[in-house]
Amino acid sequence: MFTPKWKKEAKLLHKGAKKFLNYKRDLLKQDRIDEIESRRADLLAAIKADDKAKAEEAGKQLRNTCEKALPMFPAQAWWEEQVEVIWVALVVALGLRAYVLQPFRIPTGSMQPTLNGIIVNNHRSDPDYKEPWFGQRWAEGLLRGRSYQNIVATSEAHMDHVEDRSWFLFTRTAVVMSDKSEIIIPAARNEAAQPFYEGDRRIQFKAGQPILRGWIDTGDLVLVDKISYNFRTPKRGEVMVFDTRNLNTDGDAPGSMNDQKAADHYIKRLCAVPGDTVQIRNPDVIINGKVASEWQMQRVADAKGLYAPPPGATPGYSSVAARYGPHSEGSSFLNSPNKVVTLADKDAARGMREYLALGDNTYNSLDSRYWGTVKEYNVVGPGLFALWPITTGHWGFIK
Repeated sequence: MFTPKWKKEAKLLHKGAKKFLNYKRDLLKQDRIDEIESRRADLLAAIKADDKAKAEEAGKQLRNTCEKALPMFPAQAWWEEQVEVIWVALVVALGLRAYVLQPFRIPTGSMQPTLNGIIVNNHRSDPDYKEPWFGQRWAEGLLRGRSYQNIVATSEAHMDHVEDRSWFLFTRTAVVMSDKSEIIIPAARNEAAQPFYEGDRRIQFKAGQPILRGWIDTGDLVLVDKISYNFRTPKRGEVMVFDTRNLNTDGDAPGSMNDQKAADHYIKRLCAVPGDTVQIRNPDVIINGKVASEWQMQRVADAKGLYAPPPGATPGYSSVAARYGPHSEGSSFLNSPNKVVTLADKDAARGMREYLALGDNTYNSLDSRYWGTVKEYNVVGPGLFALWPITTGHWGFIK
């Protein structure tokens, strides 16, 4: 406590120079290392001699030597700094997407009204329809994700087939016409094909005839929690995102998910977990002999308010049955009230435990009733947060 201040500072400088050598030795040339060691020895000798003036001069020389010891690198240009910042931000974003939160755009309407898919509103037959002014279109695009379309046939042709052209978060479908021309529509395959049909008949358009005149509302952009399932098991009633690897996604065959390609992601309600015995008794899901008690599943079965069936629909029945497989015993997975299935549990092979995934839009959802169970290796995580659009009533944590 009685040591003079100058001597304390000199000792700290002597110690700091030693740390500098240890940390930077691989970058220093040998002559610089020797010079720093020499300056340290001078400082130490001045401290031991109790000579304040010599210690201050030795300390000044030591600082100067350390500061000039490393090679001088030219300062980065402003654009180099910006590129570096962008790359760091990109790496962080990709890391978050891979291991923490993944954004996912809902392509179809199978989870309505809980979550929106991409919806095509076609008013080509309405003589009074006209686009709103630019300001309204801009505001609706920002707040609702709504884009206005005015697509007119350029020659006499009909739809030949559709091709998925989606990338990242942008859903795109190329409608290939019989004259080999292409029309790009920002919607999933099923929605994009609707304007080209009248009932079950493909329309033969004439040059100048409107194909799509109206607007397309984007699907909800949700964040998927990729961490939780590493620490807990999935729960009945929550919304689950999974990929479609090894699910039957081939063409229009009964029981297939023809609007999804392999390795895409899909979102449904998790209605049964490994070990559950499941039966569909419209409009209820029967779990282990009892009607499912989870409130998320009950509100769908109650079919009231927003969850009421469309005119003419049968409670619990999905119209996709008519398109993708008959609604009868033994024809496909769990589409008959007499069919009972037990989901593979913890005794199954690694990654092969099974989950039942159903759409809240039970009247128009191609789900586990037709293409089977979701395997554990398909599961990505629970849907966490509906991020955008912000005016649909879905913004916030997903329930």
